[in-house]
Amino acid sequence: MTLKLGTRGSPLAMWQAHHVRDRLAAAHPGLELEIVEINTSGDEKLSQPLHALGSEGIFTKEIEQALFDGRIDVAVHSCKDVPTDLPEGLVLGAILERAAGGDVLISKEKTPLEELPLRATVATGSLRRQAQLLHHRPDFHIVNVRGNLNTRFKKFHASDWSAMVLAEAGVVRLEMEHEITERIPSSLMLPAVGQGALALEIRREDSAAHDAVAPLLHESTFVAVIAERAFLHCLRGGCQVPVGALGRLEGNVVTLQGVIASLDGKRLFRGEISGQRYEAGYIGTELAERLIRQGGGRVLDQIRRAAGP
Repeated sequence: MTLKLGTRGSPLAMWQAHHVRDRLAAAHPGLELEIVEINTSGDEKLSQPLHALGSEGIFTKEIEQALFDGRIDVAVHSCKDVPTDLPEGLVLGAILERAAGGDVLISKEKTPLEELPLRATVATGSLRRQAQLLHHRPDFHIVNVRGNLNTRFKKFHASDWSAMVLAEAGVVRLEMEHEITERIPSSLMLPAVGQGALALEIRREDSAAHDAVAPLLHESTFVAVIAERAFLHCLRGGCQVPVGALGRLEGNVVTLQGVIASLDGKRLFRGEISGQRYEAGYIGTELAERLIRQGGGRVLDQIRRAAGP
């Protein structure tokens, strides 16, 4: 049997696919493994901000189609890219142990966030980061940057931008840790749902793929991500809305922090909730409903109306 792993073609996505391949090879000696590179719409439309592309699954739907077509057996995703509603017939077979889950600041002259000059230009491709940055520093000028990590670093070093914010996991995985000025604390910026974790998507009825990926499931990361994804699902969120969440499991208690913010950062609703591990999905929904009642729902409605159909 040959197990085919589908992935995007960016350097980070390929690193992730090779990491999964190596983990599977260690778990199943003798298993034949093949990596299949697949182009996605999110990779082809790099001139547009993510939120302007108008739909969820821009980094996953072509890979999911390859699953349906039988061209691959396992889709390797960054968990934060996976919509909370999966296509009928597909499931998440495993979520791997989360690496560093937060965001990092990359700045000229290694200037920390608090010491960046007034009206500094900060680059990010994320509305979530934009909103939380502006809540903390309303003077910042935010510019959009997209592309793989190497492309972003080239744009940054060739620009007059003061700083750039990226996910820590990707920077570390591509051995660019020397570029990091500081790790932004979660008290200031909550990450995207599932950030830092890898998700393996399979066909629901494919028992062979299920058995193959099962040893890679990391229980505490899985429970934390269930809570985060339930939070996002209740908010009907994706890359089009500034929403962040971070779950953690300690013993049998799962704790979830979540945030909803306006694009200009002026209104920010943040909360925390805890419960038993078997309640992970419930507490994600409960926290989302709390923040909606506090005013976060009005913020999201305004953002959606402004974005149009």
